[in-house]
Amino acid sequence: MAVAKKENFTAEEVELAELAKAMGHPARIAILKVLAERKSCICGEIVEVLPLAQATVSQHLKALKKSGIVTGVVDGPRSCYCLDAAVLTKAKQAFEALFADIFNKNCC
Repeated sequence: MAVAKKENFTAEEVELAELAKAMGHPARIAILKVLAERKSCICGEIVEVLPLAQATVSQHLKALKKSGIVTGVVDGPRSCYCLDAAVLTKAKQAFEALFADIFNKNCC
């Protein structure tokens, strides 16, 4: 079986795939929506809104933070998370460019 190697793809393709992977779970989309509504949020507030355990929310936040979509600051016993507008803007532009390229091609 062939294994795809990241070095065979452009940096832009790898970065966009990693952002898509980070957003590739319904819970993470829900977390992004909560953060967008509240501008910032502590983890406990997210847990109150979502039907998930604290540990599960923390795992999803970790993945979003690793991708750069979400930033987090530890404030004593709490962690405060917010969206990184620059990363989201870059992701939006990259997805728009990808879809524009796909839809501009004449295919079946």
